[in-house]
Parts: sequence; C-alpha cells; structure tokens
Amino acid sequence: MSHLNTKANIAKPDEFYHDLLVLHEGRSEEESEALNAKLVLILANHIGDASVLREAMDLAAKTQGGGEV
Repeated sequence: MSHLNTKANIAKPDEFYHDLLVLHEGRSEEESEALNAKLVLILANHIGDASVLREAMDLAAKTQGGGEV
C-alpha cells in the first residue's frame, strides 16, 4: 500500500509555481477554477491509488484556509 508523500518533491518548485501562475494568466476566476478541477482530475488519474487520493483529500480538508501542508 502506498502512502501520500508530503515531503518536498518538486525538483524546481519556483519554476513549477511560475508555470502554474502563467497557466492562469488572462483567465477569469471561473475559468481558473475549471482549469484547477481538470488538473486535479488529471493528476488523480496519474496517481491512480484510491488510498493515496483519500489521504490527499483528508490532508487538504484539514489544512484549508491557508494551513501548511
């Protein structure tokens, strides 16, 4: 059984964050929300492990409102 990795795991986090911001540039709030939903589903499909996805959902629910992950 796999577990959610919560340790820093992105090789170039600043570059990733920049790319994510660029992806949202020029989009309305509704368009950005739809884009985020698509991205979540694409990444969830890539992960594929329901238990890992549940861990991620639980963690996101606990840390909503700006809490640290």
